[in-house]
Amino acid sequence: MSITGKVVAITGASSGIGEATARELAARGAAVVLGARRTDRLDRLVDEIATAGGRARSLRVDVTEPGDLEALVAAAVDGFGRLDVLVNNAGTTTLATLAEGEPTSWSAMIDVNVKGVLHGIAAALPVFRRQGSGHVVTVVSTSGLKIVPTQAVYAGTKNAVRTIMEALRQESTDGLLRTTSISPGYVRTELVDSIADPTTRRAAQEAMADLGIAPAAVARAIAFAIDQPDDVEIGDLTIRPARQG
Repeated sequence: MSITGKVVAITGASSGIGEATARELAARGAAVVLGARRTDRLDRLVDEIATAGGRARSLRVDVTEPGDLEALVAAAVDGFGRLDVLVNNAGTTTLATLAEGEPTSWSAMIDVNVKGVLHGIAAALPVFRRQGSGHVVTVVSTSGLKIVPTQAVYAGTKNAVRTIMEALRQESTDGLLRTTSISPGYVRTELVDSIADPTTRRAAQEAMADLGIAPAAVARAIAFAIDQPDDVEIGDLTIRPARQG
């Protein structure tokens, strides 16, 4: 198992896919460095991982702030001597038609979903190049694969990230860096809880409750991509409920 001993930094680690990934990788022997804005949840997660015999550290990270991603990478290197994997997981969404949407919510999605990923890449790449190895894993979405009404901007941010990750892959064929894009479908997380319109929010929550798979399913996919020989790259994985259309 090549996960054992690896150092993995995870954004958006206080709940959902990020939390499940932290638990999965720590249980497999990785040291995890967890970033999110909700430090109370991070503290509890670190304590639970440590109680189970794992290694974890945490700090407050807002992915819209480049310095926070630099601090996350530095915490991994200072605490565990290196950084092997960055998992760009933090994300946000607001569902609305373009006619009903608000520019402020569009900007928030761009800032978190696109710029947040770029900030993580910018912080991690110098360390990966210096080490001679590294792995960027980014959580994208099936929303970018199937375009539907009310998801224009959200899907746009995810397709922007998909393009960025493919460019990074093509720029990194010297064998020193691996890239993986994970596209989840309906997963039971808190992603839709922040939708402002109550009717849209309730519909999204009901769809997740009915169709959604557990975040642990995505965490296992991330672990699978990481747990490959250094010369094997899992470029893209789509993880969706079997009943999702």
